[in-house]
Amino acid sequence: MRLLKYGENEDLSMAEFDEDTKPPYAILSHRWGAEADEVTFEDVVENTGKNKPGYAKIRCCGKQAQRDGLQYFWVDTCCINKANKAELSLAIQSMFRWYRNSARCYVYLSDVSSRPLDTTLACNPQASEF
Repeated sequence: MRLLKYGENEDLSMAEFDEDTKPPYAILSHRWGAEADEVTFEDVVENTGKNKPGYAKIRCCGKQAQRDGLQYFWVDTCCINKANKAELSLAIQSMFRWYRNSARCYVYLSDVSSRPLDTTLACNPQASEF
């Protein structure tokens, strides 16, 4: 399993772990945007992709993981090498377990405000596409 680490300079690094040696991690549940907008495995390896719209949710996940005391996090768009069909197939089979075993699961809803909630329900989930 590959996990991301968000650095102090807002850079991403990736590390690979065996099932029995992986550290606690957060995982991101999100809706994919247009393929060209998402940060890919290749983008992380080549240290590109910061200007893609999909980087916002990765940055958000990395920062939240740090606030929660977690060094590592997982995002499907860039932790899976989709060019490797065997790896993609294994990842699809493993995803439920990866989500279940995560220390935290964050949900990124791009069209829902992140304003702090008061005692009344300030957000309107019915207005979301989700």
